[in-house]
Amino acid sequence: MNYLPRFSDRATGYTKYRPGYPQAAIDFILDRLTVKEKILAADIGAGTGISSSLLEKKGISVIAIEPNAAMRNAGTSSVEFKDGTAESTNLPDASVDLVTSFQAFHWFNAESSLLEFKRILKPDGRLALVWNDLDLNDEFSASYKRLVRSVSDNSTPEQLWTAVKPLQESSLFNNFISQSFFHKREFDLPKLIGLVKSISWFPNEAEVQQQIFSQLQDLCEHFGDENGLVYLIYRTSVHLAEVK
Repeated sequence: MNYLPRFSDRATGYTKYRPGYPQAAIDFILDRLTVKEKILAADIGAGTGISSSLLEKKGISVIAIEPNAAMRNAGTSSVEFKDGTAESTNLPDASVDLVTSFQAFHWFNAESSLLEFKRILKPDGRLALVWNDLDLNDEFSASYKRLVRSVSDNSTPEQLWTAVKPLQESSLFNNFISQSFFHKREFDLPKLIGLVKSISWFPNEAEVQQQIFSQLQDLCEHFGDENGLVYLIYRTSVHLAEVK
C-alpha cells in the first residue's frame, strides 16, 4: 500500500491537533539506555516532528526520517529532517543508539523495516515502537472512536498497538518488554473537528464530513463540561526490544 500521499494534505492539521505523548513514556524508552557519548536516535516516520521534539528535549540528538515532503516541510521541530523510509532510511550501518517509531509502524512493511532497523542500530542499540490509542473504558473516548471508525477504510488496525506482533516474533531482536501510559487531552468542538480532519483515512467528501461533524457536535453537547470541553483519554503503548 502506498500510504505516503494520504498525509500530504493533512500536515498542518497533524501538527496542530494530534496528541503528543506523556513524559513517562519518553522516560521509559530512555531508561537505562547508557552510551559513552550523546545518544543518537533515528525517529522513523517522524511526520511533523511531534515525537522527535520530545526526544530532543531530553537531550537526545535526533534524525527525523520522513518520506512525505509536506510533512517534513510542516515540521516545527529543530531536529534534522531527512528524506527516507522505514525500509530504506539512507543511514549508515550501526550508526544510531536508538530507533523509534511513533504512530507509524503499522504503515510499514514489517519484515523489511525490522531488517533496516537492525542494520542502522549499534550492537547494543534499542528499538521503540509506540502508539497512541483511545481508552475504550472511557465513555466519551469510546463514543468518539466508534464514530470516526464508522467512516474508516480499514487500512489501519482497530487497535493500533496490535501491529507490534512482527517485532514480538522477530529473530532479529530480543529482550522485548511493553508498558502502557495514560494521558488526557481537552478539546472544544473546533479542535475536535481539526483532529478528525487530520486522520489519514478521513474521507474528503463534504456530505460525509458534515454528517460526522454534526454527530461530533452532538457528542460534545452530551459529554461536554460547563466550559463546553470534552476530554479524550489516550493509552500510549510502548514496546521496546534490543538488537539480538
